[in-house]
Amino acid sequence: MVKIFSHYVSKLVSALLLLELFVLIASMYGAQAFMFSQGWTPFPKPDAFFSSASGFALAMALSMAALGLYHIEGSPAPSAIAAKLLPASVLGFGISALLLSISPQLYVAPQVVGLAALASAGAILGIRLLVFRTFSLPILESRVIFLGEGALARECSRLAASAAFPKKYHIVGFVQLRTEECQVASSSLLPANESLVSIARKYNVREIIVSTQNQRGSSFPLHQLLECKLHGIKVTGAAAFFEREARQIRVDSLYPSWLIFGDGFNQSSWRTICKRAFDLVVSLLIFAMALPVMLATSLCIFFEDRGPIIYRQERVGKDGHTFHVLKFRSMCIDAERAGAPQWAAANDDRVTRVGRIIRKLRIDELPQVINVLRGEMSFVGPRPERPFFVKQLCEKIPYYDMRHSIKPGITGFAQVRYQYGASVEDTVQKLQYDLYYVKNHSLFLDLLILVETLQVVLFAKGSR
Repeated sequence: MVKIFSHYVSKLVSALLLLELFVLIASMYGAQAFMFSQGWTPFPKPDAFFSSASGFALAMALSMAALGLYHIEGSPAPSAIAAKLLPASVLGFGISALLLSISPQLYVAPQVVGLAALASAGAILGIRLLVFRTFSLPILESRVIFLGEGALARECSRLAASAAFPKKYHIVGFVQLRTEECQVASSSLLPANESLVSIARKYNVREIIVSTQNQRGSSFPLHQLLECKLHGIKVTGAAAFFEREARQIRVDSLYPSWLIFGDGFNQSSWRTICKRAFDLVVSLLIFAMALPVMLATSLCIFFEDRGPIIYRQERVGKDGHTFHVLKFRSMCIDAERAGAPQWAAANDDRVTRVGRIIRKLRIDELPQVINVLRGEMSFVGPRPERPFFVKQLCEKIPYYDMRHSIKPGITGFAQVRYQYGASVEDTVQKLQYDLYYVKNHSLFLDLLILVETLQVVLFAKGSR
């Protein structure tokens, strides 16, 4: 993992993006040179053409991200890559051709853009197959040991082992502290009569994961861990390990001192101003582009049952203040006739025919741009919850109220990383993503979430 603006990004994704941006720019130059050699197009000025090639590369990379080509889970087959790469190339060609044609200074013939898109698609497919094979080599695995043998050590090892591709970790074993019940295989326990430095050197270990809840008392090898760090062996706590590998702040391995003295949780005035400016720009653009869709949706909702078009519901916002969130009504008029709020369920019979479509495509959320313009919400942030549920969740889930330290959002990190949640267990999982966002939020992460939201909308992931 590499950390970019406080957000952990996979080395594989970083390598792919850099390589593919270079290939996309090179494809534009190659396509222009070929067309020029055939006498079909003139060669534009070098400065202007580099700007055009860069714009083409960014449009293509954005299209690939929107189609999920940078969200890699497992080792994808060539056919799976091609199935996403083809529509991404068509989308990227359309965006870049449109942008370049309306700018006289950056104008490039559509034939050049089309040839570059075709050539780059073939090159990117070959590069991905090569990179995936390279990242699968055992020499790139990181050898780790876990300090502890209890439930937390078991969870950490499962996370390390779940990195199916690229396989990043070789788990050497567990150092037993005998302060908690052993919940790992006895065959994976390492000798307890050796120092941590000796064990690390013996097994060529690069990192030690401190995965025990009890980190006090004489049995905890604090001085040995310091010695390991002084000898160049990385020492990582369980909370930091989950943050890095799962992009979660795990509530079951969290200490208040780690939250207080660690980095992150930037709530500076400059960050607030930048985020507000970002919210206004994005919301106005989305509102302008989505206005025809919103008008059509309003008519469909009205003609289905002649009921209200907009649904207003009280939600909890920043610092616990309540506001009324705006949504297109997707349920029947008397959806909560029982009187008490209830979770939405899969195949909920309260959802109307129009409601099923607009919920699947996330169109029902579009009126919330008005909440953003009012300053009640941000475009990106934790999803706001109803006061009835917030009161219950704050009693059951530790640190739940921390998500209210920033404005709620139309979309969020939990929404693009986890399926629709309708239970306390789901809420815990989503909270752990929300806490990661609260700790590490930045404009860079906001942009990544917006791109991933496009993928969620296009493939209707997690909708109900």
